[in-house]
Amino acid sequence: MGEGGGFQLGTVGALSLSVVSSVSIVICNKALMSSLGFIFATTLTSWHLLVTFCSLHVALLMKLFEHKPFDRKAVMGFGVLNGISIGLLNLSLGFNSVGFYQMTKLAIIPCTVFLETVFLAKKFSRSIQLSLTILLLGVGIATVTDLQLNLLGSVLSLLAVVTTCIAQIMTNTIQKKFKVSSTQLLYQSAPYQALTLFVSGPFLDGLLTNQNVFAFNYTPQVLIFIVLSCLISVSVNFSTFFVIGKTSPVTYQVLGHLKTCLVLAFGYVLLHDPFSWRNIFGILVAIVGMVFYSYFCTTEGQQKAREASSNVLQISQAKDVESDPLIRAETGAGTNDDGAAQTAQVWSSNKDLHA
Repeated sequence: MGEGGGFQLGTVGALSLSVVSSVSIVICNKALMSSLGFIFATTLTSWHLLVTFCSLHVALLMKLFEHKPFDRKAVMGFGVLNGISIGLLNLSLGFNSVGFYQMTKLAIIPCTVFLETVFLAKKFSRSIQLSLTILLLGVGIATVTDLQLNLLGSVLSLLAVVTTCIAQIMTNTIQKKFKVSSTQLLYQSAPYQALTLFVSGPFLDGLLTNQNVFAFNYTPQVLIFIVLSCLISVSVNFSTFFVIGKTSPVTYQVLGHLKTCLVLAFGYVLLHDPFSWRNIFGILVAIVGMVFYSYFCTTEGQQKAREASSNVLQISQAKDVESDPLIRAETGAGTNDDGAAQTAQVWSSNKDLHA
């Protein structure tokens, strides 16, 4: 299998792993929070990241990947920013209605497109923009129900969107700039993310729930679901960094909305959640948008690949011409003759002028 085929297979595998693990952890956390009453989301996320770091450290000791240290300030800033964005998203959910929170999540894609266009000079074709619009419209129809606005909730949502967009863009740019893999970046940034949420988590959860996470009654069933959630989170975090690094933050957000549609469907089938024709219509519209987005991304990617290979071929041919002594000599002779003719023409003109 060629390098390109291996890359495509790895990316598809990461996309599949991201969908399966994310849907699994949502179902697990829903059972943990709704059925068992453990509603401390930020603290739980800090445990997720701590278990992820420990798992990666074991993998490092087993030499499953290579540790590659790089700019510590960049890693620390990235890790803290990621932790802050998670905390802000949880606060946004706590201080807004569910409908407004869903609108906040929908705003991440256009905000990411805006930031990448303005600061990274990235171009999005009209076809991509149209497909994203259809996708967002469908997810909005399926998920947004009530829109209740308040000043504090709106400010928190705005900060959550901006920090999330910047963090996901940095996930992509850091991997490319420092030439590190998703595993290497996750291993080095996870402690800072975990520490940020571990310190702020109990306070934020207490603010949102009026309960103390350390005073909760940890029954064996609760502990089993917490452990299961933490184990699933390892694949969630790994696939998130891999997908963003190999594709783009926008593609990851599109994938996130696919997960939302799947969660709605699984919630209806497995948990008998209420489901309406509006949900079904919205999901179908969103799927159309996803199909268009995938098609246009694939088509444009193939076109760029053809253009790149054509440029490489032209450069290769130019180098062959330069390296061939016979062609170089003929080219050089032609150049000298042209130069002599131009000199004679100029001399002739000057002689006529002086005459």
